[in-house]
Amino acid sequence: MKMTRAILLTAVLAACSQDQDPSRQFPLSPSFDRRSNTIGQVYTMTNSPAGNAVLAFDRSADGSLTAAGSYPTGGAGTGGGLGNQGGVVLDNAGNRLAVVNAGSNDVTLFQVNGDGTLVQTDRVASGGAMPISVTISHDVLYVLNAGGSGNISGFSISAQGDLTSIAGSTKSLSSAAAGPAEVSFAPGGQWLVVTEKANNRISTYAVDQNGVASGPTTTPSSGATPFGFSFTNSGTLVVSEAFGGGANASAVSTYAANANGTWAVISPSVATTETAACWIVVTNSGRYAYTTNAGSGTISGYAIQQGTLTLLNASGVTGNIGAGTGPSDMAVSRDSRNLYARAGGTNQIAIFGIGADGSLSSPGGWISGLPAGWNGLAAR
Repeated sequence: MKMTRAILLTAVLAACSQDQDPSRQFPLSPSFDRRSNTIGQVYTMTNSPAGNAVLAFDRSADGSLTAAGSYPTGGAGTGGGLGNQGGVVLDNAGNRLAVVNAGSNDVTLFQVNGDGTLVQTDRVASGGAMPISVTISHDVLYVLNAGGSGNISGFSISAQGDLTSIAGSTKSLSSAAAGPAEVSFAPGGQWLVVTEKANNRISTYAVDQNGVASGPTTTPSSGATPFGFSFTNSGTLVVSEAFGGGANASAVSTYAANANGTWAVISPSVATTETAACWIVVTNSGRYAYTTNAGSGTISGYAIQQGTLTLLNASGVTGNIGAGTGPSDMAVSRDSRNLYARAGGTNQIAIFGIGADGSLSSPGGWISGLPAGWNGLAAR
């Protein structure tokens, strides 16, 4: 049994690390530059071991992207897949951008100016080894460290963007071999959630008024290999399930929060019909969710009604990126009109339009020439 589980985990890591951040829901309107038609930005990171950097793209009203600069993080990446979601994230206001430096065991925080340009405000040790995911709620930042036995560690954010370790905030995962994928605050910031691929668990930490986490409390995942997740505005937890990378076996589940930090299943393992569903995004309205299927080169879309999932397409294919593209990270624009997907197999960003009914247009454009090993997507 142990050997079988190890083989399955290796398979899904291969599929889901084809070289991943859910879009965050931003309540504020993006900036608008009438001269350039820029209404927002999309960010990713190079994840280069020679020096990590954030790559910025200006986003136009039609969803197209234009390269808008590179910003060194001061840290180093790994040059390979991290098996993660949430390596590059924006806060809810879209004013701060956090990036993990998995190769140098630290995290970098940037201020986001009104025109989308970045100013580094701090870089600090992550409180563990190999940080792969980061999340921000108000003036608190938590990072998920996947190296060693794994942990989460918290930092306060000053008005100037300085990061200070929160005493007592570093907490272990549910086991020393959890195989974590993502950390994220639930809406309101009172709970932190971590998906654990190897344990098939969802771990939840309570966060007090000082930003100190306690726990975890664990919930068995509805399906095997819980990976990426996101939340609807009402707090429904939406989780992708890669099922060990098994052919056409992946699924998505939804959960409602219990008062004790556990999660009650609403829709259990609604099949994508595709392979290696690893990343999840939810539109700002909370009506639609999308997961990339790394092994199939496709995107599966779901309608969400009172937490219940329904496939948008019986075939499971709402968007087709193409064989060999290995889609992973996604980001939804703040106006929910466009979806951006990372095609790690071809080092491109695919651009989709989102219809009022949740449908996805064929890729309306591509950004090519991304560096090998790049990771994460965030949009504003």
